[in-house]
Amino acid sequence: MKDILVIGGGFAGVWSAAGAVRAARAAGSAGEELRVTLVSGGDDLVIRPRLYEDDPETMRVPLDRVLGPIGVRRLTATATDIDTEARTVRAVGREGAGLTLSYDKLVLATGSQLVRPTFPGAGDVFDIDTLPAAAALDHHLRRLPQREPSDGQYTAVIVGAGFTGLEIATVLGERLRAIADEQGAGETVRIVLVDRAEVLGPELGPGPRPHINGAIDQLKIERRLGSTVSSATPKKVVLSDGEIIPAATVIWTAGMAASPLTAQIPGERDQLGRLTVDRYMRVIGVPDVYAAGDTAVAAAEDGHYTIQSCQHAQPMGKCAGYNVAAGLLGTDLLPFTADPYSNALDLGSAGAVTTNGWERTVTATGPEAKTMKQDINTKWIYPAVDDPEQILAQASRLLNG
Repeated sequence: MKDILVIGGGFAGVWSAAGAVRAARAAGSAGEELRVTLVSGGDDLVIRPRLYEDDPETMRVPLDRVLGPIGVRRLTATATDIDTEARTVRAVGREGAGLTLSYDKLVLATGSQLVRPTFPGAGDVFDIDTLPAAAALDHHLRRLPQREPSDGQYTAVIVGAGFTGLEIATVLGERLRAIADEQGAGETVRIVLVDRAEVLGPELGPGPRPHINGAIDQLKIERRLGSTVSSATPKKVVLSDGEIIPAATVIWTAGMAASPLTAQIPGERDQLGRLTVDRYMRVIGVPDVYAAGDTAVAAAEDGHYTIQSCQHAQPMGKCAGYNVAAGLLGTDLLPFTADPYSNALDLGSAGAVTTNGWERTVTATGPEAKTMKQDINTKWIYPAVDDPEQILAQASRLLNG
């Protein structure tokens, strides 16, 4: 028996496991010698791109409904150590017991994590990086009416005007007003967007910026550009220019880095900590170790490289999974091919904006773009469940389009 071990239960990990099963079944009886195991600290695939929305605790799919029907063994454990020489992974199970897992081929797909701030009072700052964090923010917002009325009770400061910051800033006003209306305080809602950059969405390029600026104006969101937070308390934030903003809610969205487990793989890494992989998702210079999703950086198209998003995580995972199985079976590997890059940014009640290409040419705005964004969030990024044929058919589609 040959062991394929996938670490990580996000988009890249789930599709790596499914991709390996797909390749094994296509090989017939030879594939029966392959065993696929996925290690994840939780029981669910978290639909992370939706955690800025209301009711984030509903944004998940039970892993067993995806992995169980196709015969993937799942272990609820947190990987702590990787030894690429011994080909073992050490992990801690849910009850605290230590595990040592051997592999013939390994896929590291443990994703990325928010770079947390270190300023005084950072412990009072919320984020939406994980399901527990997003749920904590949601519960905090719902409890605001129970507080003694105060200046800033319904003010939210969002730090980071990139993709995540813009999406939560543009939906949060409506959420807060619905909550504040319980006390007749809907008119006191205030959303403040803070970023070191001098423009909104600096990484999104100039193409969609007029539409983003228009949405921010329409929703009456305040800008504090060229600035950041220097300290915070549960009742106020102090900006780097000395401005004090009374606020009961501060949300940090600035900065991402690859999972710390990438540091245990002796391969090249980029400035985000992502492992450099070849066109087959193999970590360069490290035998029998593959990486996919936010832990990896791969060539995309036109001289560009993959970004940390489910748009790239899903096909990277499918490719990695297929190739770990093919490598053990002695069959041809499949090169990774990325979809033409595109983007869909939610702008709350102001609609949305979609772009195509790395130059981010705007293709749709308003209701048309909003429908596209909703289809992506509620349909296209979800895996099939319960039906093995549908799950494996989805695993065979190496492109998102």
